[in-house]
Amino acid sequence: MALEITDATFQETVLNSDKPVVVDFWAAWCGPCRMVGPVIDELSADYEGKAVVGKMDVDANQEFAAKYGVRNIPTVLVFHKGELVSRQVGVAPKATYAEAIDKLL
Repeated sequence: MALEITDATFQETVLNSDKPVVVDFWAAWCGPCRMVGPVIDELSADYEGKAVVGKMDVDANQEFAAKYGVRNIPTVLVFHKGELVSRQVGVAPKATYAEAIDKLL
């Protein structure tokens, strides 16, 4: 199961991580987000110990969604050493997200 990331935990969990971090910006009412959700959960299991994989509900947490220009959801951002290195807007196959992580490992 993917880690629940909030505005309060974003700095520590994402920006201060020494591992690659994948953040799925989503909302409960978003149909395509429900398609990406299980993929993000699979990635969380696949990369356990190697990367941080989490979800951020944009309805409850708007600060970092705004900071990184998330205007459409689902948007999956990949961070490495506190820097945004990849952005995927919309639904993509699992391999797309895995490839972004693999490049950083």
